[in-house]
Amino acid sequence: MSRRIYWLVPDLASARQVTNDLLLARVTERQIHFVGREGMDLSGLHVANVLQTSDVVRAAQVGLLIGGITGAAAGVAAAVWFPIVGETPQWGIAAVLAVLGGGFGAWASSMIGISTPSGRLRRFEGAIEQGQILMMVDVPQARAKEIEALLKASHPEARFEGEEPNIPAFP
Repeated sequence: MSRRIYWLVPDLASARQVTNDLLLARVTERQIHFVGREGMDLSGLHVANVLQTSDVVRAAQVGLLIGGITGAAAGVAAAVWFPIVGETPQWGIAAVLAVLGGGFGAWASSMIGISTPSGRLRRFEGAIEQGQILMMVDVPQARAKEIEALLKASHPEARFEGEEPNIPAFP
């Protein structure tokens, strides 16, 4: 189980130094993600990707659920009222339409979600717009307190902003 730790750092030099300290503490670069305001130069830092900065994953999950339910309902109606062969309902059409509806719903919703900023990052928008840099560190639960203590001791300019317990494995 991983935890995501949020920190706000005041500038690029501080962000680079924090990265170096984390690398020395055996936190890999792919576990460290940075978000800055639009157009900010974050060269030398591991910039957060679209999965971490948008609502694409949550939107796809909701679309899969709604599309699957809608497809299943349409499939049941088609199986009962419009049987393909004979008078008995063909329930396979319900399963096929549920899968197709879920796939279409996930795809359509993810197209919307990719352009929507992450709800998890909304609380940091003001600080990011003022020029601060958001750092997200994904660490095993057993190391979370150790990493927090390391950063608090070595970087008083950085501000701890909390942690999130449930981090998906893939983003």
